[in-house]
Amino acid sequence: MFKPKELGDLLAGRSLWSDARRRFMRNKAALFSLCLLTLISLACVVGPWLLPHAFDSADWDAMSIAPTLKNAHFWGTDEAGRDLLVRCLIGGRISLTVGLLATLASVSLGIAWGATAGFLGGKVDALMMRVVDMMYAIPYLLIAILLVTILGREFYLVVITITVFSWMDMARVVRGQTLSLRSMEYVEAARAIGVSTRRIIFAHIVPNLLGVVVIYTTVTVPGVILTESVLSFLGLGIQEPMTSWGVLISDGARVMEVSPWILLFPAGLLSITLYCINFIGDGLRDALDPKER
Repeated sequence: MFKPKELGDLLAGRSLWSDARRRFMRNKAALFSLCLLTLISLACVVGPWLLPHAFDSADWDAMSIAPTLKNAHFWGTDEAGRDLLVRCLIGGRISLTVGLLATLASVSLGIAWGATAGFLGGKVDALMMRVVDMMYAIPYLLIAILLVTILGREFYLVVITITVFSWMDMARVVRGQTLSLRSMEYVEAARAIGVSTRRIIFAHIVPNLLGVVVIYTTVTVPGVILTESVLSFLGLGIQEPMTSWGVLISDGARVMEVSPWILLFPAGLLSITLYCINFIGDGLRDALDPKER
């Protein structure tokens, strides 16, 4: 016998998203990672306002102090006497913001490019995908370093630099999915009644790609955050006195033998964040898999 709730679900039917939410909530690793990532994000946003120290103020009487609960610097200080906890939270705010903005920009560009190429097909598809191939052939890190060096290390320039070279994978994935969707009955029906090509792409094709896009976005975010950290580690990312996890890791690597906590805390936060995003991506992949329905 079915329980009333189960019988109601069977009669009403379940949508893909309701099934996906139910399966995701059963994935303990993904759910725990989502909660932990939410806590880290909230701490990075709210934490610096609640702590008594400024991220750029130096305490000359407490330089390179080890972590302790006996004074106000719980995570210790760096070689300039700046509170490491506040700097880690500010760094997380910057790294997560860069990751979010660059991912949204690259995913949007990749969806538009790939859906257009896959739907139009023919010479337009060939030309657009050759552009993608040429972008792949460009040495990513070399050009990123060149752009940041020429244009500067402003926050928005770092986002633009990462976006320019991180949209191609999404474009190829979306293009492949679009090739299989453009022959579906609802697309043919939209064409028959005179719906414009642009509306078909963005109102009929793109919504049916959301499952793939959501999954791939969770793969893109860690790569973008890691790229920002690499650029900052090389001294080509966020400028002082502003900081990011990459900047903090770069600073900590120079003094790790005498002050290892300066490296361990930001590196630990970065690692935990990347692991959380990867576990969430795995959970979404399993939840949105139609074979699991």
